[in-house]
Amino acid sequence: MISEIFGYLSGIVILLAFIPYLRDIFLGKTKPERASWLIWGILGSIALASQYAKGASFSLLFNGVQTFGDLFIFILAIRYGIGGFMKRDIFALIGVAIGLVLWYLTKEAALALLIVIFIDGTGTVLTIIKSYENPTTETMSAWILTALGGLLACIAVGKFNIILLAFPFYTFLANLGIIASIKLGLKKQTLNIKN
Repeated sequence: MISEIFGYLSGIVILLAFIPYLRDIFLGKTKPERASWLIWGILGSIALASQYAKGASFSLLFNGVQTFGDLFIFILAIRYGIGGFMKRDIFALIGVAIGLVLWYLTKEAALALLIVIFIDGTGTVLTIIKSYENPTTETMSAWILTALGGLLACIAVGKFNIILLAFPFYTFLANLGIIASIKLGLKKQTLNIKN
């Protein structure tokens, strides 16, 4: 019962996280990093399938909502985003391709999930760099809600199972990293203005 409640809460919070992000995209404030959202959409789909294969239940709500939202934002990023063809973007996309091949060859859900987290981290690094360089092109509240959704999904797992906890806990930490990069980027801009 507790797992079910937290599973629903995580899905709701992730869904809510997309609202300010989408609003800011259409207002021209937020500029999604294209390669990051493509990576997150593809890898979220793989994580969803591998967690399902390993027996996840209510924590899948978090991942399902997040994956759908990530793919939708990628579609919007094609028109409203930035990046996609820089060296770091191409390197990250090559990493995704290698991860997909490894996942296909191993056919092991747990290994696929670890590969997904590693490659997803590549997308996160792209957004962390972009958020630090251009902090006003991100929506802080969306990242805070996504971190909260990851934490709630950890609770939704309902037991200590490192495989089932891995992706939501990684999501929580990754979003904290993006939040920190936005804050540091804003601080850097403030210091540059003063100097």
